[in-house]
Amino acid sequence: MSEAAINFFKSDLRSIEFTLYEHMNVQELFELEHFSHLSREECDQVIQQTLRFCNEEVGPLNGVADRAGCRLEDGQVLAPAGYKEAWAKLYELGLPNFTLPMDHGGFQGPSSVAVAMNELLGGANMSFSMYSGLTLGAAELVSEFATEEDRERFLAPMMDGRSAGTMCLTEPHAGSDVGACTTKAVKIDGNRYKITGTKSFISGGDQDMSENIVHMVLARVEGAPGGTSGLSLFIVPKHRVNDDGSTGEFNDVLTPSIEHKLGIKSSATTVLNFGDNDDCIGHLCGDVENVGIKQMFRMMNGARIAVGVQGLAIAATAYLNALAYARDRLQGTSVKQFKNPNAPKVPIIEHSDVRRMLLEIKSKVEGMRVLAVSLSKHLDLATALQEKDPDRAMYHQGRVDLLTPIVKAYCSDQAFRLSELAMQVYGGAGYVVDNPVEQYLRDSKIFSIYEGTNHIQALDLVVRKLRGHQGEDLNNYVGDLGGFVEAHSADPALGKEVQALGAAAQALQEAGNATVEYMMTSKLDQFTLCATPFLEAMAEITVANLLLEAGVLAEQKRTQDEGQSQEEFDFYAGKVMSAKFFVNFVLPGAVAKCKAIQSGDRSALDIPDAGFSTAW
Repeated sequence: MSEAAINFFKSDLRSIEFTLYEHMNVQELFELEHFSHLSREECDQVIQQTLRFCNEEVGPLNGVADRAGCRLEDGQVLAPAGYKEAWAKLYELGLPNFTLPMDHGGFQGPSSVAVAMNELLGGANMSFSMYSGLTLGAAELVSEFATEEDRERFLAPMMDGRSAGTMCLTEPHAGSDVGACTTKAVKIDGNRYKITGTKSFISGGDQDMSENIVHMVLARVEGAPGGTSGLSLFIVPKHRVNDDGSTGEFNDVLTPSIEHKLGIKSSATTVLNFGDNDDCIGHLCGDVENVGIKQMFRMMNGARIAVGVQGLAIAATAYLNALAYARDRLQGTSVKQFKNPNAPKVPIIEHSDVRRMLLEIKSKVEGMRVLAVSLSKHLDLATALQEKDPDRAMYHQGRVDLLTPIVKAYCSDQAFRLSELAMQVYGGAGYVVDNPVEQYLRDSKIFSIYEGTNHIQALDLVVRKLRGHQGEDLNNYVGDLGGFVEAHSADPALGKEVQALGAAAQALQEAGNATVEYMMTSKLDQFTLCATPFLEAMAEITVANLLLEAGVLAEQKRTQDEGQSQEEFDFYAGKVMSAKFFVNFVLPGAVAKCKAIQSGDRSALDIPDAGFSTAW
């Protein structure tokens, strides 16, 4: 293998297993009927299979594919060398279908286990993993909402990789304003419509890995209301699909251009023109018009969680690469021997500030991982208990709703910031392409922008999610957090940190009261000004809670298990230190944000436009 094809991807299965099985007890799911066909052993085999695929197939392609990028030739996007073969192997293994229902050909596996799979896939090669991730989201929409005839027509090819999938929401003039959609649908017969319009920034919009691409397109039927309420969802294949499932004639879906981007360069981001020749046929997803935005939210919510996991994936491998470099790089002498002119050079991991940076990355990566797995386990339980215990299912779904904008925004923001911090550990060596962190930095920036910018996530949290189920979702969250604080405030190892969590939670409640006051007194600009700092504070408090849960558990294990190895003792000590560091070095920032919200400061609102600068 050439130097250019080195696999820089690194993973920590021991830490992943701790979160899944020791902290989150995901194995409990296999006792429920919905997941009873699976076991921990089988899920571990799938995770191991995913890791092998990452190390053998897509990890080595990550750097070379980034440098090659995608090409548009004669209206066809060409993926980098090796991607087509890797795509075929991925679907031979069936990994993308792990969470899909069994009655539609999937494994019906837990979403919480899929977090581990997607952390590995995204960390190994983010651009490649996006194609299959979008295909899964599109397949879920077809599986849940399409007519039986269209499920038979479109789903099987998406399951075996013959068809990829995309989501087509935004348009060049609209940006995040989905309701400004101008793509039109004119009924032909049954649920077939002619589609005309242009969509932009379409991830995976075209490629040469699969025979076909199924686009899930929002469009407005003639005569439908304006705004999002008048949008319908259509299944629009690049090539029509024959009754027997085979790929048919071209469906008038053109790719006029691809974007040239900062990162994820081997994930094709395209402009798509539908019906330039008035010959593009779409199938209404289901049999009801004007419910497209509700249907698309099924994919969008899943995509927002997936973006959070993308952030985790990049941050996790960036951390392990920085850690490996810090252990090997000799530079400077120990501060403990500052008076000794002949002191030997030491690995930079011995320097205090490097250790600070590494522990900040470690604690946040572990917090992101447990945050994503916690949300996904709630989703698994909401699904599994829906019929037999609807009240309990509603509790879990409420937590999913509350945590979704937090997972998307927090993990996506942190991916970029932690990649930057990992680069700082490397110093100048991190700024060059010989090492992978500069690509991680570039690849991760988009996460806070797509699938709804993070301010949109913050507005979703404070406007909608905090009031979910008449405020019951928030009450349950506050009650669970308060119960943990009460139970562990006197913990001999972490009691001080648990008490600090309680104080931060009280500050968050006071900040929440202030935001409500802004809304009630018609200071809506002040209310929206505070949305992002409120989400950031709530995210940090939630992560602190989860890390402290892990820390209490780890402290018990390292002090009570007399037969453990030194490696296991140190592993659990690392979990305790992660919790302590996060609470003492990071959590105070959440309290500061809460105080800023309460201050009522309006300087960002009241500054005159020319006050930003007199230069135009």
